[in-house]
Amino acid sequence: MTDIRVQREPFDSGAELNRFLKRNATSGGVASFVGQMRDFRGTDRAHGQALAAMTLEHYPGMAERQLADVLAEAARRWSIDDVCVIHRYGEFAPGDPIVLVITAAAHRGPAFDACAFIMDWLKTKAPFWKREQTPDGKTAWVEAMESDDARAERWGQ
Repeated sequence: MTDIRVQREPFDSGAELNRFLKRNATSGGVASFVGQMRDFRGTDRAHGQALAAMTLEHYPGMAERQLADVLAEAARRWSIDDVCVIHRYGEFAPGDPIVLVITAAAHRGPAFDACAFIMDWLKTKAPFWKREQTPDGKTAWVEAMESDDARAERWGQ
């Protein structure tokens, strides 16, 4: 089974994980990742710039199609039992959940690898765009990060 949701509404990652676990009670390994809005821009809080808000936009229809394609690719690469991806768009404050990726497989290795692969793809290829806002009200579109591209390269993307 594959569960893909692109939505404005918040999600409860604990409730989603519990639903997923019930649905996959016979899978030996389940891996998950929750991405939240940070309160800073940069590689670490000490050297980064403070952020107050973020707007995340997407290409409706295209985002869902591309997510379906990457989940199909993950299923080709690893023997996975189930996948859930929830990706939000709209306005966010620091700490708000943005993305949830959960994978199930017979063993932990494929579950971890598929989860990381999907998340790396989301960070580098998915049609989502971020605009950050600082506490003084200045906004800027976020450019792709070389570190995200480097992580994705390990999958031959």
